[in-house]
Amino acid sequence: MLKINLLPIRQLQREAAAWNELFGFAACFVLILLILGAISMIQTSRANAIQTEITQLNQEKMKYDSILLEIKKLEQNKKELENRINIIRQLKTDSPLTVHILDEVARRLDSTRMWLTSLDQQGSSLSLKGIALDNKTIAEFMNALDASDFISDVNLSDSSVTKVEGQDLKAFSLQCAVGNSSKETDQATQQKK
Repeated sequence: MLKINLLPIRQLQREAAAWNELFGFAACFVLILLILGAISMIQTSRANAIQTEITQLNQEKMKYDSILLEIKKLEQNKKELENRINIIRQLKTDSPLTVHILDEVARRLDSTRMWLTSLDQQGSSLSLKGIALDNKTIAEFMNALDASDFISDVNLSDSSVTKVEGQDLKAFSLQCAVGNSSKETDQATQQKK
């Protein structure tokens, strides 16, 4: 006997293949979603861990901020102390020179013929103002100062006639350079050796 198959096999095979493709596509889609979800969870976990680490580092930074502030204050205090020490050293260095300069001026001043009204030393510059009986007294005083080991380059910057108790006297201003004598410089050099 002869059997005839009247079922549409090809159509059923096409439908089965279409369903298989649909299920495969859905399975791939679900798999992709699962992979993306897992990646998202991993990234969220990492982000939370990083955020926690940032919070801890900020707290640690706050602890060190007070220490840094104290270090800045100590550095500022150190600079102030160094400035004070430098000033003291400068005073120690300059004070013997100032004493010598005052001694030289006092020894060379003819107190019977002139007097000083001001004496101002700024670093290596000395300014003298005074009153004398005449120009000759001023010139002799300038020559005497110029012969000093501590005073040099004596220049008359101003000279004028002034009345003192009804008498005409000479007011003067001198500019000088001051420095250590060559003897003292040699002694200081030898002491350092």
